[in-house]
Amino acid sequence: MFSFEKTPIPFSLKIQSSKFMGALILGVLLASCFAAHAQTPAHEKSAVVPVDRNAAGDAPDDPGPLATDLSSALKPKAISAAMKKVADWELTVAEPSFNQQWTFAALYDGLIAASATTHDTKYRDAVLHMAEHYDWQLLDKRFPHADDQALGQAYLDLYLIDHKPERMANTKEIMDRLVVRQDDPNKLLWWWCDALFMSPPVLLRTYAITHDRKYLNYMDHEWWLTSASLYDQQDHLYFRDSRYLTQKQANGQKLFWSRGNGWVMGGLANVLEFMPADYPSRSKYVEQFRQMAAKLAEIQSPDGLWRSGLLDPDSYELPEVSGSAFITYGIAYGINHHILDRAKYQPVVEKAWKGMLTHVYADGRLGSIQPIDGQPGKFKPSASYVYGVGGFLLAGSEMHRLAESKH
Repeated sequence: MFSFEKTPIPFSLKIQSSKFMGALILGVLLASCFAAHAQTPAHEKSAVVPVDRNAAGDAPDDPGPLATDLSSALKPKAISAAMKKVADWELTVAEPSFNQQWTFAALYDGLIAASATTHDTKYRDAVLHMAEHYDWQLLDKRFPHADDQALGQAYLDLYLIDHKPERMANTKEIMDRLVVRQDDPNKLLWWWCDALFMSPPVLLRTYAITHDRKYLNYMDHEWWLTSASLYDQQDHLYFRDSRYLTQKQANGQKLFWSRGNGWVMGGLANVLEFMPADYPSRSKYVEQFRQMAAKLAEIQSPDGLWRSGLLDPDSYELPEVSGSAFITYGIAYGINHHILDRAKYQPVVEKAWKGMLTHVYADGRLGSIQPIDGQPGKFKPSASYVYGVGGFLLAGSEMHRLAESKH
């Protein structure tokens, strides 16, 4: 059913050496690595595994007409219909390229949630087939990089269905190595805010399964190291990484990236889902979650979505759906779990959900998703990438729960 991961830059080892060809190949390799991880500090570039950008999505010039058969009503049936339309298209397009990279990890999370919400097992089954294809293994060539641990969330969610040991064995082994790792005083473990969606949810699930607080305590320790470095106590948003601490947008505002803050909102929802109510620092997560939700609600655009650069929306013509989706997921989760005030925040997520549906095409393509990057950018209306679809499906699952509890 699945092909192995595509090699991002195929070339034959039998090519006869020449100065020109050697320089050409080296240049292409270096360019690809830089493009896939332009956000990676120079001292880490030697460890980078290039992301398969072609598998993750595309942006055709003619994606066809937009959908006209979706309803934005806060009703379970309408929400399920939108989720299925988008998930069906994504499966058709992306399943042959399923791989173990972080780009797809968020999609798998969304597909599992879609099955739980719509009661259609084909989405979860597709993730199960992927996991079996890769023998439930994580990528592990650049430990302790959080991107390569993100797939563990799907593995552990599938483990929680039937508790087959092989489904969690490799993930637990890597988490066991992680929690005994000594901090490097010169470099944060989670030096970029996206990592708070990639690794903490895996650690929290490992804790929930084993009841061993070492996973929880390690996550807690590392979260607040990252927060101390990247969380802006004035604007209540995360800088993507330390390079952006002093950068400004065109309007002079601080540079906060939509998807990066969306990743954090998704990470916070995962932390609060599995963290015990009596855990000593839980109140700090709740407070940060509420601060971010309040700020994001304040800067929500009239179309219900958020721009790639959060504090300079006028510089970005299109909304950014992947960041918007994870923000919606986080806020809706907060409402459903009585962390956020429903009267204040339900209009926010209803408006956001309605806004996202205007970017669904007739065939189910979800557009206006920024390609792989680490900072605000511009893109085509048709741009669709798997992590954004994953965020949309997670948002839909929480919106569906919200609709079910509506009274």
